[in-house]
Amino acid sequence: MVRVLAVADEVSDALCGKASTLAPDLVLAAGDLPWDYLEYLASVLNRPVVFVPGNHDPAVDTPRAHRSGQFLRAGMPCDPPRPAGCDNVDGTVVDVAGLRIAGLGGCVRYRPGPNQYSQREYHRRARRLMRRVGRLQRRTPGPVDVLLTHAPPRGLGDEADRPHVGIDALHTVLERAAPRWHLHGHVHPYGQQRPDRAVGGTTIRNVIPYRLIEIAPAHAPALVGGPSAP
Repeated sequence: MVRVLAVADEVSDALCGKASTLAPDLVLAAGDLPWDYLEYLASVLNRPVVFVPGNHDPAVDTPRAHRSGQFLRAGMPCDPPRPAGCDNVDGTVVDVAGLRIAGLGGCVRYRPGPNQYSQREYHRRARRLMRRVGRLQRRTPGPVDVLLTHAPPRGLGDEADRPHVGIDALHTVLERAAPRWHLHGHVHPYGQQRPDRAVGGTTIRNVIPYRLIEIAPAHAPALVGGPSAP
């Protein structure tokens, strides 16, 4: 079993006080959390932290890593990307800590800003994600264990107001990838845990502010303990 600490949207003072006692094998972050918070979890737990950005997060910087170890932007030295010690899986799939994780960040566009997309753009992003899942499965057969997104699928845990409408394209991803877990944030429960939803063999769970989940890996990836992206 892989012990997963899933976090999203709200900083939890209670979690900060007891995070190390929970002893997770992996942290999955579903967006809209300060980079400092994710870096704190990565540091105090010394475990892999995998995230997708939310609509309130800044655009994720991806400078090029030089063979010397220095990061470059437009050929000039720059600071390492943040959040430090965390891996962004937005739009890709990785094997980490014994689980296969596919990710799609952001939400349906309702105002100007980063990490927001139209429903049509999400359909294109979902197709690219599934192509990457297929390429990884050809190299290392096995199903997706977790779909990690910021927003939920449309009609499954979203809200009627424009900022919190769900993503149509996630229905196709759930059908084709058939993950056993779909973890998301974005829709605040305001102190009340949202009920799980089920689609086929997938359990959909709102993890705000944090949830501890034990997941049995469905496959044996080539790399355990660190990410491997196609």
